[in-house]
Amino acid sequence: MSSDALVQAGEPAPGDLGLGSDLPRSGGARLSVWVLRRIALSLLTLLGVSIIVFLATQTLPGDPAREILGHVTPAQVAAFNKLHGLDKPLLTQYVDWLKNTVTGSFGSSIATHEAVTHLIGRRGLNTLALVLLSALISIPLSLLIGTISAVRRDRPVDHGIQTVLLTLTAMPEFVIALLLLVLFATTVFTWLPAVAVIGPGETAFQNPEMLVLPVAALVLAVVPYVARLQRATMIDVLESEYVHMARLKGLREGTIIRRHAMRNSLVAAIQGSSLTLIYLTGGVVTIEFLFAYPGLGSALTSAVQTRDLPVIQAIVLVFAAAYVLINLCADLLTVYVTPKLRTQFR
Repeated sequence: MSSDALVQAGEPAPGDLGLGSDLPRSGGARLSVWVLRRIALSLLTLLGVSIIVFLATQTLPGDPAREILGHVTPAQVAAFNKLHGLDKPLLTQYVDWLKNTVTGSFGSSIATHEAVTHLIGRRGLNTLALVLLSALISIPLSLLIGTISAVRRDRPVDHGIQTVLLTLTAMPEFVIALLLLVLFATTVFTWLPAVAVIGPGETAFQNPEMLVLPVAALVLAVVPYVARLQRATMIDVLESEYVHMARLKGLREGTIIRRHAMRNSLVAAIQGSSLTLIYLTGGVVTIEFLFAYPGLGSALTSAVQTRDLPVIQAIVLVFAAAYVLINLCADLLTVYVTPKLRTQFR
């Protein structure tokens, strides 16, 4: 069937996503094998990350015993190291730590003696709230801004949007956060709290005013990258042959954008969304430190200052696992929405 007939019949044109099609059974089996391979590769990646993280923490300057206890005698340092297993060979320490990690136990903090899993669970909920809320705002906003900019290409609206996006791109996230602090929390206005004070047993959602500035800083840092990616993808789609054919058939521009352009830009949207989540997961470290937000990022900063090795290793490994999981989900969604990739499993 020609592309004219496809457009006239209201079916996806060549290159369209065909989201309703299903893989045959043999293709489903091949896809399952591919998924298992990707999962195995992800686990190997995490194993490699664990080795790097463990070795990196061993090279941190300073002695954990002296950083935590202060002025102590060599005998006290030796007793501290023996108590926490720091006097064992590195290989033995790594194997013990890996065994605990696999069983879901990261040990105890050598600074506070709190179970690391408890700390991660308590702080992780606050970080998850910050990341998810920022993603729910930044991803749709980025796609909307990128689409508007592409549709209004080379017009005043597009020029204005690109100027704002490039300005934000040029500013590091900590600069954006400091500007927000000056404008809305300290010098110009005092509408919002400058630091996030969340009491024990409380969650971030119970204190929504504490989330405003950290979320705004993350959104403003992320939106420019994804919006520009969406703009470039939409411009390519809008200049494709089947879109021109749809216009020749007299379809409305809004219909063309919704039924053809937007669907064919989903791959870039998925990859852009995964990059957003990855960036947000890493960006919380700086933002949480600046706003004294009680999440994993601020816990990691404090752990580095006190050389609390179990906490550092656990949090970095959690971040790495999040990166791997996000990439895996993005790859699966990309295969699902891309006919050319799905044919590899037929």
